[in-house]
Amino acid sequence: MMQAEMNIGMLGHVDHGKTTLTKALTGKWTDTHSEEIKRGISIRLGYADAYIYHCPKCDLYSSEAKCPKCGGKPKLARKLSIVDAPGHETLMTTVIAATSILDGVLFLIAANEPCPQPQTTEHLLVLNSTGIKNVIIVQTKIDLVTKEKAMENYKQIKAFLKGTVAENASIIPVSANAGLNMDALLRKINEVMKPQPHDEKAPLRMYVSRSFDVNRPGTSVKDLKGGVLGGSIVQGVLKVGDEIEIKPGIVRKEGGKPTSVVCKAQSLMEETEVLESAKPGGLVAVATTLDPSLTKSDALVGSVVGRKGEVPDPVDTLNVKYALLERADMQNMPLRENEPVVVNVHTCTDVGILVKLSKGVATIKLKKPTVAYKDMYVALSRKIGQRWRLSAWGKVV
Repeated sequence: MMQAEMNIGMLGHVDHGKTTLTKALTGKWTDTHSEEIKRGISIRLGYADAYIYHCPKCDLYSSEAKCPKCGGKPKLARKLSIVDAPGHETLMTTVIAATSILDGVLFLIAANEPCPQPQTTEHLLVLNSTGIKNVIIVQTKIDLVTKEKAMENYKQIKAFLKGTVAENASIIPVSANAGLNMDALLRKINEVMKPQPHDEKAPLRMYVSRSFDVNRPGTSVKDLKGGVLGGSIVQGVLKVGDEIEIKPGIVRKEGGKPTSVVCKAQSLMEETEVLESAKPGGLVAVATTLDPSLTKSDALVGSVVGRKGEVPDPVDTLNVKYALLERADMQNMPLRENEPVVVNVHTCTDVGILVKLSKGVATIKLKKPTVAYKDMYVALSRKIGQRWRLSAWGKVV
């Protein structure tokens, strides 16, 4: 049994093929939310495990347990978790939240549209800000254009990436629908995407990116299962039977402060695989002893999980040493005191007010308390026109 080594994010403009490529790599369609299916775009983060097989006889990489060329049984080379992030501009906060759990990125750029598109630029801003080093550029939809058009698009991509963290990243042309050049992409993923060192002896820390109730309507009380938390462990190890604490926790009275929740990890799963223990790498589902009403509908997203007494108390004020992002697509004026901002820290999305600006440090009063650690990345979005736009990036001080 193999746990996924790392989380690989799918970034890129809306409708550039992120969900389609995720399906080609994993066999799973990650748009499962009813609104996502209706609109044909990703809204929430989608997760799926990808298995990379290598046939020594054919020297072929594929996502199949049977070699598509010789029919033999290839060796399982890697197991990775794919995080399908939405590309639509109004959903950028979800993308920003995803970067806290990403070890690498597949950056998708479609060959049938001029490069860059608006969210292509915004997603690259996220990459530059976080400094994620494991990056592969995937030129998608090459089956929809001529060779000349694909080469023209390739040159646009190279010019767009110049001077960025992805300047020297490999560019792999593919057609996910037709299965073209998937061997080359999987080969490059296996070569480039190397796991980051994680401290398994450090105090447990897990960021919650999903929470849900697995019980069907009408289930009898005696058959009810506890609430489930989904997310990534970034340090430490979690074992079945461990007592865990969740912060900020739940608000028991309207207008009151959240209180932490203590429960037990009853079981651990990574997709369909049952685990006895989970470590950093991949996306893990933790079945708990919590009342399922507390976890339904992503109610605990943005929480931090650790051992009892080891998770810092939530704060309602953040001090962030920030820098404005240089944006060619809009006038990004200096931040102003009393300006509202959307704050993204780990998997938490919050709203705050800039109560003080001094020497490059913003003091932000949050609407909801959150758990934050020193030097943790923070993204700040401001309202420009009718939209929230990514404007600044910094670290907690």
